[in-house]
Amino acid sequence: MNQNTDTNTKQQPDEVLSDIADYILNYEIQSDEAYNTARNCLIDSIGCAMLAYSYPECTKHLGAEIIGTITPNGSRVFGSSNILSPTKATWDMGCLIRWLDFNDTWLAAEWGHPSDNIGAILAVCDYLSQINRAKNLPPIKMKKVLEAMIKAHEIQGVIALENSFNKVGLDHVLLVRVASCALSTYLYGGNREQIINALSHAFVDGCALRTYRHAPNTMSRKSYAAGDAASRGLKLAQMAIKGEMGINSVLTAKQWGFYDVLFKGKSFSFSQKYGSYVMEQILFKISYPAEFHSQTAIECAVKLHLSTKDKINEIEKIIITTHESAIRIISKTGELSNPADRDHCLQYMVAVALIEGNITADNYEDEYHLNNPLIDRLRDKIQVEEDLQYTKDYLDKNKRSIANAIQIFFKDGSKSDRVTVQYPIGHKRRRDEGIPVLEQKYIKAIKTRFSKNQCDKIINITLNQQKLENMAVDDFMDMFVV
Repeated sequence: MNQNTDTNTKQQPDEVLSDIADYILNYEIQSDEAYNTARNCLIDSIGCAMLAYSYPECTKHLGAEIIGTITPNGSRVFGSSNILSPTKATWDMGCLIRWLDFNDTWLAAEWGHPSDNIGAILAVCDYLSQINRAKNLPPIKMKKVLEAMIKAHEIQGVIALENSFNKVGLDHVLLVRVASCALSTYLYGGNREQIINALSHAFVDGCALRTYRHAPNTMSRKSYAAGDAASRGLKLAQMAIKGEMGINSVLTAKQWGFYDVLFKGKSFSFSQKYGSYVMEQILFKISYPAEFHSQTAIECAVKLHLSTKDKINEIEKIIITTHESAIRIISKTGELSNPADRDHCLQYMVAVALIEGNITADNYEDEYHLNNPLIDRLRDKIQVEEDLQYTKDYLDKNKRSIANAIQIFFKDGSKSDRVTVQYPIGHKRRRDEGIPVLEQKYIKAIKTRFSKNQCDKIINITLNQQKLENMAVDDFMDMFVV
């Protein structure tokens, strides 16, 4: 055979693509726990989005590309009066949900925020519900949204279980694009081939670098990257529905495929099939808008606040004991130049929590940082150490702990208790404690955006599983128009 030619034999679709399509089309979600958790995930994400409206650096990105444009039967963006194309509505809702780093989280070999897919799911279902009504057909019900959320969470989360994109320098928003693309194609009525075709384009687009999440380049892109990825996934779904051909061996093709080009020649590894595991195990950021690897460290610092707040200037050193992923992602020294830099700095967050007894999104802003020089003085006294057992338990499927411990040493030779928190309040192991607090977080957030009558209606429906599931999607989005 001539070695100077390629063999142009069409391949069957890569197994990864086929498995996702078959799961979406054939798997029936029967877990009440998954549906209940999806509702909590939805309301929490909307609450996070409402809080983001207070930040001009976020809102400057929102709205139609051409001011004044209204899309007929367009998708609404919760918390606004905008009526946009589904792709731009997806971008806006994704940006709002993610801006404050306060929405749910998945931690495994790769991490990410599966609720980043909600923007695409709602945008498509809102648009299609209005189209259906115009044709005298039934609108889509919110139970379909919850089902799509469970499956999007599952796709993103199961791929992340054993496949680390961050270790090869790539960003996890690829998985948002993949999940949003797959579920959008399905919601548009796509068949198996169309879902596979769309997915192939989601992978062939490649992957963003993680540069904007790490020192010395951490910046605001990390707050809108997921909305951008979900929007692109929706665009690819629309193309596949119109008949765009796919790339069957997009992952496995020699030399030109995703594995060879971007994943160091390694194939994806899977330890379990798709079901509803990820939604059932999802981590909520209930108390603190902070990168999730720091959540238990902040809990430790808050517990130490009362006993140390009057002795801050007497501190000799602070030892944070943590897991490997926290060290790799959020342990940093040196100048912190913007809010996105600060909410991804373990030392900064612990210092603020020790001083204030809490941490909020405002504590990352430039004005707060400049007016509180004590934060950087405390940062210089912090030592970060790894506990190998914490790292092991973090990766253990049956534990998924996110452990941190803090101990403070004073100049007179005394020291605080060593405070340890294995599981944050948003962990599944603390659901009974966490959900009432999560609901209060949500109620407080929507009150910042809507009138009392509007809030009462929203709360009455969204905190009731049956009422929410039976509601039409376009009616649901109507409730959040201002």
